[in-house]
Amino acid sequence: MCCYVSPATVGDCLRPGDVVFGVHDRNCALSIWGKIIGGTLGFALGGPLGALVGAAAGHVMDKGRSAAEAIKSGRIKGPRERLQYAFTVAVIALSAKLAKADGQVTKDEIANLKRIFHIPDDATAQTGAIFNEARKDATGFEPYARQIALLFRGQKTVLEELLAALLMIAHADGVYHPAERAYIAEVARIFGFSEADLHRIEGIFIHGVAHSGTDAYEVLGVSRDDSDETIRKAYRALLQENHPDRLMSQGLPEEFIEIANKKMAEINVAYDQVKKERKLN
Repeated sequence: MCCYVSPATVGDCLRPGDVVFGVHDRNCALSIWGKIIGGTLGFALGGPLGALVGAAAGHVMDKGRSAAEAIKSGRIKGPRERLQYAFTVAVIALSAKLAKADGQVTKDEIANLKRIFHIPDDATAQTGAIFNEARKDATGFEPYARQIALLFRGQKTVLEELLAALLMIAHADGVYHPAERAYIAEVARIFGFSEADLHRIEGIFIHGVAHSGTDAYEVLGVSRDDSDETIRKAYRALLQENHPDRLMSQGLPEEFIEIANKKMAEINVAYDQVKKERKLN
């Protein structure tokens, strides 16, 4: 079913200081956002992320039956959907913690969260409940990052998409604050990425390959000393690893494919630059 939260109902779900993502009186198609809060989904996910969902759902249910009924959601169907759900909750939780890194939560960060992740108006109250719960609880971000790293172990390309999402949120106001960088660097470390890995990902999602400070070879994961054939093979491997269908099979929700598409576009720009420099066909 699709979730609708009316302006009259959403007030029952909020506490003083909560961030309001917005509501709208229209229907939405069922998506991962329609499953964000539900009576059993926290148990299905387990761990710190599951506890976070349970706390957010419990708060809403405590505020009145009409609000609780408004955010009922479908069941998780199989292991892949469980990973997609975990990815989505982790993005919300880690974004909420990121929003505190520079000492304030701005409207730009929240608007960017909605825009990048295509959160439908009908699901914003559910998303906001988890965002506010994560932002206000005393738990650090590390337990959330460790759980998602464990769930996606061996699937670093998907974890890279999550890091990319955090980078895009951090840069929502046009400034990549040092405190935000330090936060994302620690998340990256927990995910198993090196400093060089993070620098490459920042080049793609913060600056873009067209920026003079971004090394096209670095984006492709190769060296200037590598042969033309080595670079071709690396490029083809990147296209395969980052194909949207493959990423979705590994747990990336369809609603986050825009991030994968941006990365693919930057990989293509990087390869075009290298081909031009080397005069390759």
